[in-house]
Amino acid sequence: QVQLLESGGGLVQPGGSLRLSCAASGTIFNIENMGWYRQGPGQQREKVATITTGGSTVYGDSVKGRFTISRDNAKHTIYLQMDKLKPEDTAVYYCNADTQTAPRTRYTISWGQGTQVTVSS
Repeated sequence: QVQLLESGGGLVQPGGSLRLSCAASGTIFNIENMGWYRQGPGQQREKVATITTGGSTVYGDSVKGRFTISRDNAKHTIYLQMDKLKPEDTAVYYCNADTQTAPRTRYTISWGQGTQVTVSS
């Protein structure tokens, strides 16, 4: 079983920055795609950014040019550098990973518990 633990959320003023981390632990043989998703008040969960093992990235339109996702494969960890934050970025941010616990077994998607990001003056 794989656990994902997010950290780094908090309260920040508009225009400020935060860096989120997500570390995977447990029985891990391989991790393919990892990513960040968010869910604001009264909204559906949306994709923020994803990253492959090789470092290829995809960003949601609302965060392009402001957020940067990165990955440390050796540590099974991803990061989300969030700059120029706006009030509409306020949400619970969730980490997601596509993991394999043993060779020749299927991949399963794991989710973290989420970390709150609030952008307000």
